[in-house]
Amino acid sequence: MSRSNPGSTPTDPLDRSASELVRRESEDLPGPGDHASSLVLGDQICRGLTRRYARTFYFASHCLPGSVRPHAYAIYAFCRSADNAVDEAQSLPDARQQIAQTRLDLNRVYAGAPVPPLYQAFRRTVQEKAIPRDLFEALLDGMEMDLTISRYATFADLDLYCYRVAGVVGLMMTHLFGYRSERCFPSAVALGQAMQLTNILRDIQEDLERDRIYLPQDELAQFGVTEAALAARQVDEPFHELMRFQIARARAAYTEAEAGIPDLIGHSSRLTVRVMGRLYGGILNAIERQDYDVFRSRARVSTPRKLVGLGQCLAREFAGKP
Repeated sequence: MSRSNPGSTPTDPLDRSASELVRRESEDLPGPGDHASSLVLGDQICRGLTRRYARTFYFASHCLPGSVRPHAYAIYAFCRSADNAVDEAQSLPDARQQIAQTRLDLNRVYAGAPVPPLYQAFRRTVQEKAIPRDLFEALLDGMEMDLTISRYATFADLDLYCYRVAGVVGLMMTHLFGYRSERCFPSAVALGQAMQLTNILRDIQEDLERDRIYLPQDELAQFGVTEAALAARQVDEPFHELMRFQIARARAAYTEAEAGIPDLIGHSSRLTVRVMGRLYGGILNAIERQDYDVFRSRARVSTPRKLVGLGQCLAREFAGKP
């Protein structure tokens, strides 16, 4: 699934704790009884999941105050644990059951019922930041789309998927950061969708291995790129033209996202969003540097480039530029 960003095998205690919690939740084992110690464990697990699976977001999160980071990690960890449960399902009925179980867990979180450590940290976040439950329900709706849909006829169809699995995450983070006006909501959605489009372009090879093609079928036909050509990993002029078109669309969404940044409250929030957009958008530059060959290797933004991007975002934010 293009929303997934698999990391390496866990090698440190926080990552092992994250993997163990996901396993325990799937077996419906109870978490520790002491609330304070469970919440500490939950924070550790959420941070571990974020560090393992969301390297760019984890890097950008250090722009946030220490008091805000655990909330950002808790939101990501909920999304990731649900995603992992579906990805690791043994069959379609099992995947449906995992999503149904996550919906029940979400009920328990919002109802104040006993939950394991990860969900305790998550509940503290949704309560303190008043994050609407329907955003998480929409995310799970998007995950369900992946169970039955492997092709998208048009961009309008794909856009709905991108909204559900990524646009709503932008709205979740907007509630977390705080905002002056709801006029920034469309920009938050645009950032999530821009990042998802970036994932789709970067992960064409990975998705093909799962018999998934997220690029709209009508646009493949428009540029003369067949499924057979994709399967053969053909990087020819029609594929170049298709990728240029898709990259331009993603960049337009990143530009739209920037319009809402001034409405976020606090330098740290605005800086974090700028950094996320700059670094994730950098993956598009990496694809271009590879001459659009996303089959040969996965496009990445190197640490030096991340640091340069961070410096540029710092300069822009504290110069007071919109």
